[in-house]
Amino acid sequence: MLFMVKWELYPDKKMDAFAAFGQMTAEEDAADLGPDITLVGRWHDFASGSGAAIIECDSAEAVSSWVYNWSEVISSTVTPVLDDESARAVIKAKLAG
Repeated sequence: MLFMVKWELYPDKKMDAFAAFGQMTAEEDAADLGPDITLVGRWHDFASGSGAAIIECDSAEAVSSWVYNWSEVISSTVTPVLDDESARAVIKAKLAG
């Protein structure tokens, strides 16, 4: 399943979060995600202290575990999403009856 994770840094924790994330190695980032999450893409808006990621994972527990890792510095939302192909398949099935 694909999930969209949106976050906003707590204003008083913004610089702490930047420091923690900015100093992570690729290996530490992968360990932070955990073995069950594949990062599709991640985007950052430094000015607002917010961002979004698309991840692939079959475990709500794994997604919750990853978000929890950052819960001291962010508020976040997690939403299941579909790519174009999957969305079209759902729509076609519904239109077909």
